[in-house]
Amino acid sequence: MKMKTFKIFLLFLIIWISSNTYIYALTPKDDFIYEGIDVSNWQRNINFSEVRNSGIQVVYIKASEGTTFKDPYFEQNYANAKVNGLKVGFYHFLTATSVEAARKQADFFISVISGKQYDCKLAMDYEKFFGEGKTEINEIALAFLQRVKQLTGEAVIVYSNLNNIKNTFGDDVAVEGDLWLAYYSNPDNLINLNTSWDTYIGIQYTSTGKVPGISGNVDKDRFSKEILVGSGNPPENNTQEMIYKIKWGDTLWSIARRFGVSIQDLVNWNNIKNPNLIYAGNYLTIYVGNSSSSPTTQNSYVVKRGDTLWGIAMRYGTTVNRLVSINGIRNRNLIYPGQIIKLY
Repeated sequence: MKMKTFKIFLLFLIIWISSNTYIYALTPKDDFIYEGIDVSNWQRNINFSEVRNSGIQVVYIKASEGTTFKDPYFEQNYANAKVNGLKVGFYHFLTATSVEAARKQADFFISVISGKQYDCKLAMDYEKFFGEGKTEINEIALAFLQRVKQLTGEAVIVYSNLNNIKNTFGDDVAVEGDLWLAYYSNPDNLINLNTSWDTYIGIQYTSTGKVPGISGNVDKDRFSKEILVGSGNPPENNTQEMIYKIKWGDTLWSIARRFGVSIQDLVNWNNIKNPNLIYAGNYLTIYVGNSSSSPTTQNSYVVKRGDTLWGIAMRYGTTVNRLVSINGIRNRNLIYPGQIIKLY
């Protein structure tokens, strides 16, 4: 009788333990569809053409650190990544030791990337502490995240390792930004964890990656579609991605007309804050289709009766001054039917 009672007790004990054992798993928010890298001055000169041809689609570029350090390769990395059609994101290495310092670093970060078009969410890299307590670290992180969001209107992602998401960052930080996790082991092992994040949208899976076009080691990553800013996803049907270098005198209106897209598309694809403010020398990502709205590929135009240089310039997204210059026109008010006008 005692043995039977013991067995019943043991059975109930096993059931109770099983029902009160929780497995906290940290899992991807969605399927990873982008292969990526993150780079800084440590990689020095990068051949982004080779990087793109190797299958890399996303590159996160270090923009700044502290309140005065702009990565010396930032401009070069940005321009070359953009012209080679890579999706670009920026990150700031946070070294603040107070809430006020965090806000100043956020201001500096935004000043560094001002005028740049980025495709991926901005990122906070906060992994170096200077003796602050957990509460203060979280307050500093929140101050930076909220300040960048205030300045850009967008949430910022948090780059962090497993130790910090388990032991340092709390719920408030997790609410402010999705997680970009640095974890170099098998992601299937991310169980029995109690962190403020349940999911991650990117994973840095090695710091010793090898990629054509880069000398030495580079961090390699995988990202889900949530890494893109706003509605930055390209159209899905019959589209081709191209990179356009903005020229002096260009406007979004003229570029949109030239490539048969809308101004709103250009704004969404390139995360443009002010549609009236674009900069010569910067690059735009444009998705063009195979329909009648595809961009013109002609380099010249045959003047028809009733045409004016102004009308031709508006039609092909250029300026009257440019047409006058490249065609050697002496009188901008006098063109003839049948005359061939070079457009570009």
